[in-house]
Amino acid sequence: SCTVKTCWMRLPSFRSIGDALKDRFDGASRVLMSNTDLEAPTQRNDATSHRVPRRDRYRFQLRPYNPDHKAPGTKDLVYLESSPGFCEKNPRLGIPGTHGRACNDTSIGVDGCDLMCCGRGYKTETKFVVERCN
Repeated sequence: SCTVKTCWMRLPSFRSIGDALKDRFDGASRVLMSNTDLEAPTQRNDATSHRVPRRDRYRFQLRPYNPDHKAPGTKDLVYLESSPGFCEKNPRLGIPGTHGRACNDTSIGVDGCDLMCCGRGYKTETKFVVERCN
């Protein structure tokens, strides 16, 4: 009949999910983790069991690393340590560094000289190569 309406839930497009995650990643904040002074739940003899509220379950607080920033919300992405730099060689972490690698000075991607040279500067070189065909 024309009076029945059926609705289905569906996921947003993959692109919109990716864009939302990228926005949250770019806005992620570094935090410090500290234990709170919450008391352990007390034992009660009555029939109702005491449940710890979900928000207090893990008994720690995330404080911003920079005290001038606001505390993160429930949907914010946070991190405890900065990622290691990729510019300098670090054999212990398996990072080869970017010294001596060829880059593309016209690219704005990961192969571009601005990103790959990490502000150290770079030299451009033009080669003319003559090859014989057949």
